[in-house]
Amino acid sequence: MDRDAYELEFEDGFEGPDLDERRWLPYHLPQWSSREHAAARYQVGGGLLRLRIDADQEPWAPELDGETRVSSLQTGLFAGPVGSAVGQHRFSPDAVVREAQRNVRLYTPQYGLVEVRLRASDDPLSMAALWMIGYEDEPQRSAEICVCEIFGRDVRRDEAGIGMGVHPFGDPAIVDEFSVEAVPIDVREFHVYAAEWTPERVSFLVDGELVKTVEQSPAYPMQLMLGIYEFRGEAGPTGSGPYPKELVVDRVRGWRRRR
Repeated sequence: MDRDAYELEFEDGFEGPDLDERRWLPYHLPQWSSREHAAARYQVGGGLLRLRIDADQEPWAPELDGETRVSSLQTGLFAGPVGSAVGQHRFSPDAVVREAQRNVRLYTPQYGLVEVRLRASDDPLSMAALWMIGYEDEPQRSAEICVCEIFGRDVRRDEAGIGMGVHPFGDPAIVDEFSVEAVPIDVREFHVYAAEWTPERVSFLVDGELVKTVEQSPAYPMQLMLGIYEFRGEAGPTGSGPYPKELVVDRVRGWRRRR
């Protein structure tokens, strides 16, 4: 990858005392639930973002997503009127807009390089991810680019399974091409996960090293989704383990190709 071919257009190093809401919306797909139930729990300070799942946190959308708890940020939001099925990432056929939302585009690039430096958890019920979804102002603009998806159950001291690839959802031009790649790193330490997105392909990198390339590409603006998820319904007889469950993020950057 020729980094000199890119120029920085989005950056958050979480230096201030508060989340910069010019860059992030602190909710997870609130149109299918509500801003109250989809609100992220987090702390910002010392140059770090800490996204948390707490013991008393309620499921974000229990009728649609069961016991899943989420603390997630996103850089855009698009939804239709209350009662409609119009909205981003309609992951369930039963989903309808439950609360009116203001449609916003804080950072919705089309092509470029997206990277995050983060520290994930080995909690077996949690998952950390940076992914991109189509802004979906048209239904077919709905594919996903998964930059990294790290389940705690796939974490070992010197290796982890890291999910990466693309999902079509409602985009007929994209074929599902996703895999979990074994990468020889300890994800409980900080590492850089990135996707280089061009009109021809998407390449996935860890610490600057190419891991996977997909020879297809969504051709419309997409937004960032950064979050930690807990699948408490999968808890065994020992329960859900210690809290809080935490994703620690050092920085997020987006680069556009120089003209």
